[in-house]
Amino acid sequence: MATIKDVAATAGVSVGTVSKVLSGDPTVKPALQTRVRDAVTQLGYRPNLAARALRTNMVNVIGLVVPDISNPYFAQLAKAIETEAAVRDHMVMLANSHDDKPTEHRQIMALLDRTPRGIIVCAVSDEVSDRYVTDTAIVSVDRRLSDYSLISTDHAEGSAQIADHLFGLGHRRIAYIAGPQDTFVGRARLAGFQSRIDALRQRDPAVELTIHNGHFGYQSGEDIARTIFAAPAAQRVTAIAAANDQLAIGVLRCARDLQIEVPAQVSVTGFDDIDLASLVVPRLTSFQQPMDQLAKRSIAAIFDCKAGSADVLLQGTLMVRSSSGAAQI
Repeated sequence: MATIKDVAATAGVSVGTVSKVLSGDPTVKPALQTRVRDAVTQLGYRPNLAARALRTNMVNVIGLVVPDISNPYFAQLAKAIETEAAVRDHMVMLANSHDDKPTEHRQIMALLDRTPRGIIVCAVSDEVSDRYVTDTAIVSVDRRLSDYSLISTDHAEGSAQIADHLFGLGHRRIAYIAGPQDTFVGRARLAGFQSRIDALRQRDPAVELTIHNGHFGYQSGEDIARTIFAAPAAQRVTAIAAANDQLAIGVLRCARDLQIEVPAQVSVTGFDDIDLASLVVPRLTSFQQPMDQLAKRSIAAIFDCKAGSADVLLQGTLMVRSSSGAAQI
């Protein structure tokens, strides 16, 4: 990795001149500025880090990268993390990756250039990539970033509790709308639900499960629900479990448009328990993630970060509301 001395040697100037150019000092002659910038480009030098951070007061900042800040779950998570950071007299610098892996990488690199106290990442996907060459603490929350330690709700257990809930209400024809399978969250929630249904089938072989692959969005839930509801009424599922609340709210919207009564004709459940879950009609049964604890443990991990720290799984709570009811036999 190139150093400021390498840049100075390549440009044929002093280290002090390089520092002035990088800090935007207008007193440096234009010709020297050009030589320094050309050397920076040639060497791939990234202005570093600790001294620059002290000059710009970035040492009391924590970076946060999320896939989609318009997603209510990530907005609530960001707020909880910001609140917890403030307890430690730190601010949060938020970056949106727009559900795009290259953008996520650029955002992380941009934050690293500013040398924050640490970076919390809710990853687009958990594909394994090279670790960042930095002393800055990096932790994953909710969705794993490569092989960095993860603070997360026990998604599999949450989905299993939803399966138990629907089975206990008498539902035997159940559909599950899964989230993206390139994320830890999507896979864990599907695995937890499917595994519990398999176990329940030992008690009642009549249990049927159909799985539909979706994305974590309202429209995906609505589109898949239209496919599910196209089946003849006598063969239609009596319950739909969605991998997150946005999918579930999309299902509710489709049911309303098709005049299918919830929960009289079909029960609907979500996951996350975003604020909107208790505002829609009917109010949505959902598995509540412990948002405050996710924030507390993530911030604590930044301050206490050790290489190879173990993952942390937190327990959530099933919130039973009026969107789920007894199956109509």
